[in-house]
Amino acid sequence: MSPVADVFEIIRLSDQVWFLFATLAVVGGAGAAFSRNLVYSAFALLAALFGVAALFAWLSADYLAITQLIVYVGGILVLFLFAVMLTNRITEVEGSNPIVGYKPAAAVSLGVFGMLAYVAVSTDWKTLPVTSRFETTAPIGDMLLSTYLLPFEILSVVILGALVGAVVMARKEMKN
Repeated sequence: MSPVADVFEIIRLSDQVWFLFATLAVVGGAGAAFSRNLVYSAFALLAALFGVAALFAWLSADYLAITQLIVYVGGILVLFLFAVMLTNRITEVEGSNPIVGYKPAAAVSLGVFGMLAYVAVSTDWKTLPVTSRFETTAPIGDMLLSTYLLPFEILSVVILGALVGAVVMARKEMKN
């Protein structure tokens, strides 16, 4: 057998799927950060957010996975795409902060990646026994409506105020 086949024989299928989702999240994030086209950047962000949601689901954090999909993919990313698609003369916009310094950023990124890879390979990771998976949505919902009710309501008022402020600012710009 070849060495590559030996490596894939050692790594379980569940680990391979996890690495696939992790790679999707990292490559999508890099695509969103480095793309010069806003539409391509938005679709790369979609891949990154989907990868993170899949990792949450893989880790039995079902509430976080669904929230990731509903709030970020379903709300914010769709809003971003509509804003890009409905904006006139989007190609004529000049960036206020041009992209400079690819080489130093790439050197620092490679250095950090190398350090993280060294730590990941050289660390003696403890393996825990597989526990039964349980639903997390009900306990989180109970806590939001009992223990953390006041912070939850304060957050909703702050978000409502931010939305009203955004609408006021947008209407003011439309009148000018």
